[in-house]
Amino acid sequence: MPTILKDIAAIAKGMSITFMEMFQPTVVENYPDGPGPLRGAKFQERYRGVHVLQRDENGLEKCVACFLCAAACPSNCIYIEAAENTEENRVSGAERYAKVYNIDYNRCIFCGYCVEACPTDAITHGHGFELATFNASSLVYRKEQMLAPIPAHIGANAVFNQAEVLGGAPAQVAPGE
Repeated sequence: MPTILKDIAAIAKGMSITFMEMFQPTVVENYPDGPGPLRGAKFQERYRGVHVLQRDENGLEKCVACFLCAAACPSNCIYIEAAENTEENRVSGAERYAKVYNIDYNRCIFCGYCVEACPTDAITHGHGFELATFNASSLVYRKEQMLAPIPAHIGANAVFNQAEVLGGAPAQVAPGE
């Protein structure tokens, strides 16, 4: 008999906590309708979101197609094809560049091993978080989708950034861009 009373007391205690929580105000994030580019979403700085392929200070791609990120990936979701740089078509600062760089987000587990393995810091985790789609083939991101934009001082609006150019930034877009 005493165990039945203990069980009833435990259930009553749990139900009382549930009953008290019913009258507390609900705290929610204002994600879909919030202000700013993230629309109210909040995340930590260490959040691992969609990958970003970085550029160097001259606007060239940092990826040298060494395949270390693909080798370190436990889910085998990175596909790379390398190509040689030429004088007419300089894409990266090294001899080779990634002609094709795909990440299959159907398989990616956002572990960060690719970021750790990269010797040139070419691939990083960005803060992109909206990956949901009804079409699985649209979750294979190509290099063009992940590549960081050209810095403003060598991009289309270079004329508006004369102070940066005078401060030492290149005035022309790198060949091949």
